[in-house]
Amino acid sequence: APIHHHFELRGWHESEVIIRFWIVSILLAMAGLGLLKVL
Repeated sequence: APIHHHFELRGWHESEVIIRFWIVSILLAMAGLGLLKVL
């Protein structure tokens, strides 16, 4: 993924990029499920 390489070029380690993407993905999934319950 191009954005993955962008963060690597900025000096982040690959594992750091992956962990942060997982955290963001989980938070967005929880927000989506929360919206489903509200609506």
